[in-house]
Amino acid sequence: MTVHGAASVDAAAGGTLYVRPGDIVTPLARERARELAVQIVTGPPPAAAPGAGAPPASVAGHAPATGPGAPRATGSGSAGTVHAPTGPASGGAPATPLSGGPPPPVRPPSGALFRRGAPLPRTVLPGAAAAPSAGRGTGATGRVVVVGAGNVGMIAAMRLADADVFAEVVLVDIDAGRAAGIALDLTHTAALSGFGTRVRGAATVAEAGPADYVIITAGKPRTPGMSRSDLISTNAAIVGDVARQVAATSPRAVIVVVTNPLDEMTQHAWAASGLPSGRVLGMAGVLDTARFQALAALTGVARADRIEAWALGSHGEEMVIPLSTAGTGGRPLTAAVPAAELDAVVSRARGSGGEVVGLLRSGSAFMAPGMSAARMVLAMAADTGEVMPAAVLADGSYGISDVYVGLPARLGRDGLREIVTLDLRPDELTALRAAADRIRERVAELAAAA
Repeated sequence: MTVHGAASVDAAAGGTLYVRPGDIVTPLARERARELAVQIVTGPPPAAAPGAGAPPASVAGHAPATGPGAPRATGSGSAGTVHAPTGPASGGAPATPLSGGPPPPVRPPSGALFRRGAPLPRTVLPGAAAAPSAGRGTGATGRVVVVGAGNVGMIAAMRLADADVFAEVVLVDIDAGRAAGIALDLTHTAALSGFGTRVRGAATVAEAGPADYVIITAGKPRTPGMSRSDLISTNAAIVGDVARQVAATSPRAVIVVVTNPLDEMTQHAWAASGLPSGRVLGMAGVLDTARFQALAALTGVARADRIEAWALGSHGEEMVIPLSTAGTGGRPLTAAVPAAELDAVVSRARGSGGEVVGLLRSGSAFMAPGMSAARMVLAMAADTGEVMPAAVLADGSYGISDVYVGLPARLGRDGLREIVTLDLRPDELTALRAAADRIRERVAELAAAA
């Protein structure tokens, strides 16, 4: 008995593979046979006609047949096993497939074809020369740099690599070994997650190279009992230095700031970088909205991803969640959830970051923040004009100007396209303006301290 694998089929490409009765043909070999239009025949190969040379078939352990009883194709499945006849001799005619058999072989074969369901290379697809690239991992371009290889940076990099839309994701950290180690660990997940994005580590922004998008997560995390404002002096020095390096290395990049205190650090990064305000954004509203959606879903009103809401204002105590805009399935959330319960959800969402810090006892939230930052970058890369809450420089909308605050932002490939105006209730608008005023005060304190 012989076991025939894909190698036996490869040797018979475009012809016929003859096997003995009782031999085993592996499932992979049968799949390979379908791809290469190889017939698998049980029985001896036919005799070659005088002077015709060897038959175009792979002989698996058989001498050429010299008498009657040559095998004949039976069955209708492509690349199915073809059995030798049991009736009268067929005159030694070679096996031939029935109508509806396999298509002509694809040349050249690709190693990817050994994986079930793998896409064919574009170079072998009919009309490939004129067809646009499609599918995951094709046409990936651009580079995203994630500054800070802590937990938030690691999650952001993982999500960006998994998305498989960028040519490269680079983790930058003063601890070069950590950045390289996480990058290598993420690289090892390429086959598991199905991405072709290159992931590497670097010690400096300059070493990472020019980027289309830069996520800044570098800075000190909160510890229990510490407010975001307590971090302001320490993280301002870090964020300002990174922003200047980014501007020097990637003057066309869009910066997404994650470092706390978020609103102040975003404005500080804008001032330090000298980049246009539309290309310096803060990740806050995406995270805070996601937290509210998740907590509202716990009431049983709907799944989190089916709840519509906005988290605006400050990433902290002055967070504004306008319930007049919240709903699910076209129904206002205020009509679906009791007021007291909904107020509790808002309060918990506002303090969710501190709640996570208290539960962890060491470090702060990283799963949702990292994914939120990646979500913003992916939305910009897709250039769909999606509207999401982000910390942006107010342009007079909502009666707010010249300060970074969480507002509904339409994002495009190059950052902020426009600030979108929602129809807020008077009390919600007042709360939003109050949040902007408080952020402006803290920014002034930071400038005075500097």
